[in-house]
Amino acid sequence: MRAVMNNGGIQTVDVPEPSGDGVCLSVVSAGICGTDVSFVAAGVSGFVYGHEFAGIDDEGRGWFVEPTIYGGECEQCRLGHTQRCIEEGHGNLGMFSDGGMAERVRVPEYTLLPLPDGLDVRDACLIEPGAVAWHAVRRAQVRPGERLLVLGSGPIGLLAAAAAQAAGHDVDVAARYPHQQRAAEELNCGEPDGEYDVVIDAAGSDSSLRSAAEVACPGGRIVSTGVYQENAPIPGIVSLTKELTFVHSIAYGRHAGVREVAEVARMLATRPEIPATVITHRFPIDAAAEAFRVAADRTSGAIKVVIEPTDPR
Repeated sequence: MRAVMNNGGIQTVDVPEPSGDGVCLSVVSAGICGTDVSFVAAGVSGFVYGHEFAGIDDEGRGWFVEPTIYGGECEQCRLGHTQRCIEEGHGNLGMFSDGGMAERVRVPEYTLLPLPDGLDVRDACLIEPGAVAWHAVRRAQVRPGERLLVLGSGPIGLLAAAAAQAAGHDVDVAARYPHQQRAAEELNCGEPDGEYDVVIDAAGSDSSLRSAAEVACPGGRIVSTGVYQENAPIPGIVSLTKELTFVHSIAYGRHAGVREVAEVARMLATRPEIPATVITHRFPIDAAAEAFRVAADRTSGAIKVVIEPTDPR
């Protein structure tokens, strides 16, 4: 079967059919994440890429695959924070272990989420970044009447805005490129204006963290979704004088027994304009190298680029 790996650059290669325990799916959609692009640039290899994916079983039923691999027995798992699992073997599909950019996969049954009516399996790969964004909004603990700004209008930023709207909040979005601004407008987001009680930094750069501190009001909260390999460059004086609170957010889990990925799936099913706006490019699996090139080019007009290994029709 065909799969996407990094062999001195992204290539579509032949690999053995998946075997072993678990449920076998034909993959219909697999999103390219910024982490995937960073892995390629760093030369990370040795596994099939893709941690944002959905597919169909042998009966044609659609499923999303929550890529978090966890044990379920440690304290963090019992509390619902499966993304913080510390047990042996924990990790993520598509990150140092084979993921979903392949024609077929075999995954643990507990990772599966049935798709709600109204959500096309071709769009369901968006659940994964949507859950990252949803979790960040939950971590923000926005209170009624507070002003909320999302910095960055890539997939995580736009999905964070949608998640905030689903929670009943108005939200403004700071966009860098015209196509991102148009997407924010299509999702009924406002433009930046003044100071904010809560800032979600979905850009994850040194400059965005500084900007977040600058536009936060005194006593404000900043939620960071960025991955900093060493130290997060929190600006000192402005953060100190404003007494800002910085909150980190990673991946997603459960709360009160509810999977955050399930909440996102329902949001996407009821608001089809979200995937229609966020997913801008689709490629067949044999064009994976071009798909990654487009995803890495911030001036290409791309927001979310999706690889479609198989056709469900």
